[in-house]
Amino acid sequence: MSEPTKPRDTDDFIELPAGTAWPMIAALGITLGFAGLVTNGIVTMVGVVLTIAGVVGWFRDVLPVEDVERIALPPPARRAKPIAPSRRKVEHLVVGAGHRVALPESIHPYSAGVWGGLAGAVAMAALAVLYGVIAYGSIWYPINLMAGVAMPSLGSADIAQLKAFNGVALAVASVAHVTISIFVGLVYAAMLPTLPRRAELWGGVVAPLVWTGVLWASLGLINPLLDDRIDWRWFIASQIAFGLACGFVISRSERIATMQSWSLAARVGLEAPGVSEEKKEGE
Repeated sequence: MSEPTKPRDTDDFIELPAGTAWPMIAALGITLGFAGLVTNGIVTMVGVVLTIAGVVGWFRDVLPVEDVERIALPPPARRAKPIAPSRRKVEHLVVGAGHRVALPESIHPYSAGVWGGLAGAVAMAALAVLYGVIAYGSIWYPINLMAGVAMPSLGSADIAQLKAFNGVALAVASVAHVTISIFVGLVYAAMLPTLPRRAELWGGVVAPLVWTGVLWASLGLINPLLDDRIDWRWFIASQIAFGLACGFVISRSERIATMQSWSLAARVGLEAPGVSEEKKEGE
């Protein structure tokens, strides 16, 4: 009579739920079931069959006993050593202590972003007009070129048409230029407090160069005619002028302390004993 097989030591393997494809089949069935509502009833019928099959198969994998697979473990000599307990304590970060969890501790007001965007718009427009005068002898060339983004007729216009005055193009370019500049100014106001030291350099030089690189790589697909007529040297100079002017105005604004070090009651303005004192300390 043979001896019974000795059960394998449970330290030699771990048990994990066995893999199954039934959940994906059920998901496909549900998808087809709803897709058939807007396509064909046969699609819904196929979805219902797949859903029922997936649900039944899925339940048979977990009931009454879950299917498992055993994953062999490496020999004890190759296993990781047990973690030795340590009495050292973890130092918890405290909000308002000056580290990254509490940064930025102060932010620029939104109004600074608006004024910074307008200042950047003036600086960029000045360089663009100077480029038009030097390169084409007309201040209207860069204005009409910018309006060509929204006006297809100007996008395919010749040099003579771009050098001529166009009232509609002037209005379109002015509105677009001011709107985009204010939007970018608001982004700068929110972004500058999060940058490392010399935020003016990051916002005035690095960010415009990154933006110009993205535009240079994509403008050929977006608007090939405009891409052929842009002088990228002047474009980069105008972007840097915008960034420097916008960053200068925003950086000179008075910052507003954030409320992240305040208690929840103080932030929502709850009248409770001790809240006023905590709010004053947070200020």
